[in-house]
Formats: sequence, structure tokens, C-alpha cells
Amino acid sequence: MAGPDHLKTLREMIGHCRVCRDTPLKGPERRLPHEPRPVVVISPVARILIAGQAPGLRVHESGLPFNDASGDRLRAWLGVDRQTFYDPDTFAIVPMGFCFPGYDVNGHDLPPRVECAPLWRRRVIEAMPQIETVLAIGQHAQAWHLGGRRQKTMTETVRDWRSVFFSNEGPRVMPLPHPSWRNSGWLKKNAWFEAELLPSLRAYVDSLIR
Repeated sequence: MAGPDHLKTLREMIGHCRVCRDTPLKGPERRLPHEPRPVVVISPVARILIAGQAPGLRVHESGLPFNDASGDRLRAWLGVDRQTFYDPDTFAIVPMGFCFPGYDVNGHDLPPRVECAPLWRRRVIEAMPQIETVLAIGQHAQAWHLGGRRQKTMTETVRDWRSVFFSNEGPRVMPLPHPSWRNSGWLKKNAWFEAELLPSLRAYVDSLIR
């Protein structure tokens, strides 16, 4: 387990990161369009890692991860209240991109910045060897945490959650769709998610945080 000084240094380094703003991989025209504000919760004791995509605008403004309607839905999925969710001894929260990436021409959140995960993710994960379970939210997190175990689509990956979750390759990984309101149609179309996956997820989370 990494010591408190190492984690403090890592948090400070992440907090001062400006790579996507100052030296973007895809050239100056693709620089982050606003000041970086990395939002990440690194914990020396949390057993559950929430691996999302990237902060939205409301999270960027508040600095609090999942401080929006998506967070409300995610907390309902997990069966926890805000106090439990934001306890760093219970949940580590490490998105694929630490900063709000901005909007595309249609007003949708852009994908996580390409600079972030290669630079930081392995270092952050290695600093938390106590993590037992990763909640991989969305295709970007599933690609990184599942690799070849991921199916062709996000739906197929989540539908295959039992074989993924009960494999013995490192920490358990639970693939989840993004809890955004934009996925409400997906949830209605895939009723098995709430009927089969969520009860198992809530029971497992409860067993770890009790």
C-alpha cells in the first residue's frame, strides 16, 4: 500500500497537470478550451474504485465528482447515500479523464482527453493496491480495465457481467453503462440490467462497506 506522502505527492502532481491545455497530443488546435480542473479521489484504504469517463460541466464547476443527476442515479444503483459515496475510505473515484473535456458541436460531452490515461492512470492504480473491485462505467473505462475481455459493444459487455465479474484476473470488474439521463432509453430497452445486475451489485457493495 502506498504511503500517505506518496499519495499526497501524486494528488498534487495531478492537480497541477496542464498537458491537455499546454501541450495537447493532437496539436494546439485541440487544446483543452478552458483551465484544467482535475477531479479525482485517490484513497489508501477504499476497496471500491469507481472508474468513470470524465467530469461534466457541473462537476468541473464544483470540483465534486458525480455531483449531478448522473451521480444521483449512480448512487441509487449502488444503494448508498451521498455521505457514504463521498467517503474516501469507502470509494476511490478515478475517471478516465480527470478534467471536463468540453462539448462537441451538438452540445454533448466530448470523450475523455487522450493525454490523461496514458500519463496518469497506471500510476494512480498502482498507488491503490488495496482496491478489490472496479466499477467500469462506460466504454472507455471498460476498454482500459477489461482489455480483451470486453465484448464488441458496451451493451454486450454489460450483459456479460457475470463472467467478467467472477473471473480471477486481478480485482473484480463490474461493467456498467453510464448513469446519464441520455441512457434512460437504454435502461428501458434492457430491463435485465435493473432486474438482474443491480440487485447483485447492491448486495456486493453492501458487503464491502458494511
